[in-house]
Amino acid sequence: MSKKIFWIIGIIAVCLIGIIVLTNVQTESAKIDYEGQPYLGEESAPVEIVEFGDYKCPHCGEFNSSFVPFIKEEFVETGKAKFYFMNYSFIAFDSTISAQFAETVYKELGNETFWEFHDLLFANQTNASGKENVLTEEFLKAILLEVASLEETEKVIEAFKNDGGTKALDHDMGIAKGLGINSTPTIYIGGEKFTGQTLDDFREMVEEAAKNDQ
Repeated sequence: MSKKIFWIIGIIAVCLIGIIVLTNVQTESAKIDYEGQPYLGEESAPVEIVEFGDYKCPHCGEFNSSFVPFIKEEFVETGKAKFYFMNYSFIAFDSTISAQFAETVYKELGNETFWEFHDLLFANQTNASGKENVLTEEFLKAILLEVASLEETEKVIEAFKNDGGTKALDHDMGIAKGLGINSTPTIYIGGEKFTGQTLDDFREMVEEAAKNDQ
């Protein structure tokens, strides 16, 4: 893997909303509410790493396939950090639909199935960002059926139709907007936005966050 990761976290123009003037927001350090959020890793891990992403964002898909495995191997599996995913859905209408559906999967089927669905959704993202309404309920149902039973899937569909994921998505969006996030993927480590350019920068920031937690 190349040490350069300019393409993953907003260093280049990735899924930008546009030029936005942001005032009265914290962009360097923030208290993020992780309660009730899906995560990978041990509950006791000292550092929180969180990705704000959009299921239609191609750079989020690249991040999930190329960089998240590094995070899992080096930080999650070693107990150094927990990895969270929070929604910042802004690209199109089906960004919201897919986020609400994923939140419903988490609520109804739990953390493990959520991550299986999450990874598979990104893996099947091909050309999604360039087309409208690709991430339909039928598409999402088909993805879920690959990791859940028909009975479990129908349970999720029923809850989804009753706005099962709306509150959780609204919560994520509120956090993201409070941080002034305007692109995806955006990464926070220990409550601070990652703006580095290399894997070494990432390691250093995780290590510094661990020291601050002591």
